[in-house]
Amino acid sequence: MVTIILLLSCDFWAVKNVTGRLMVGLRWWNHIDEDGKSHWVFESRKASPQDSKTVSEAESRIFWLGLIACPVLWVIFAFSALFSFRVKWLAVVIMGVVLQGANLYGYIRCKVGSRKDLTSMATSYLGKQFLRQTTGDDQTS
Repeated sequence: MVTIILLLSCDFWAVKNVTGRLMVGLRWWNHIDEDGKSHWVFESRKASPQDSKTVSEAESRIFWLGLIACPVLWVIFAFSALFSFRVKWLAVVIMGVVLQGANLYGYIRCKVGSRKDLTSMATSYLGKQFLRQTTGDDQTS
């Protein structure tokens, strides 16, 4: 049980700090400022001609497939442990779900961006569309 939790922790660290940055150009972390407030930082590498050489489509698909499949697998393990009444293994399974889920959540936030950015982008886009329709400036291409 201890070995599995240690391996889960090593996997969490490796995915968060190494493979995410190298395979897809994404990273996330927690920063605590001088006031003691916690700030989550989600970064995505800027697209440049050199990045297309370093980040391949196949590596990106493998990364995302593994990132999505692992939490699903741990949830299946959780139901299996729960319904077979193996409560002692439930702690390990919950640890797996939490660590893998945290990585999935962090990388989705990196890929999509923060919700504030999405809201402001959507509002800006809808505002432009509304303005274009009210002024009669329909550009068809």
